[in-house]
Amino acid sequence: MLKTINKSSVLIMFFIVTFLFISCDKKRIFDEYLPISNQKWSKHNTLQFAFTATDTLQKHNLFINVRNNKDYPFSNLFIIAQMSFPDGNVITDTLEYDMADGAGRFLGEGTLDIKDNKLFYKEKIIFPAKGTYTFKVRQSMRKNGNVDGIEELDGLTHVGFRIEKTE
Repeated sequence: MLKTINKSSVLIMFFIVTFLFISCDKKRIFDEYLPISNQKWSKHNTLQFAFTATDTLQKHNLFINVRNNKDYPFSNLFIIAQMSFPDGNVITDTLEYDMADGAGRFLGEGTLDIKDNKLFYKEKIIFPAKGTYTFKVRQSMRKNGNVDGIEELDGLTHVGFRIEKTE
């Protein structure tokens, strides 16, 4: 009987904490993660996120979220990001982000084994039209002196895309 009460209490507490966590995130408009198969991001694996913009007046911040583990072998990350608009226009950006500090310690939040990195993509943008937008991202890492990209980038567990309202 005591184990049942404890399990029930833990379950209820879990739902309360989850509800509070979700309800406190009032800036979030869109937030989705995709897993990286075998924690190896292939240069041929373009991740895609689709979202519907309904507000053409509010400014938004856009983020690329990356989870890495201790097997990530670099201090930076190069990615190609592409935003497609409802009217067919496409913006493509080549981006570089720091993943570790000068001493080699991974940046981001989390445990020693997994780090969450919330990387700015676009700041204070206004969506020009209502409709469906598509965001695509792929890794573009290369070894020094090598023209061909790295086939599989180790140590990344998830990549996400997040949209927040600005204040």
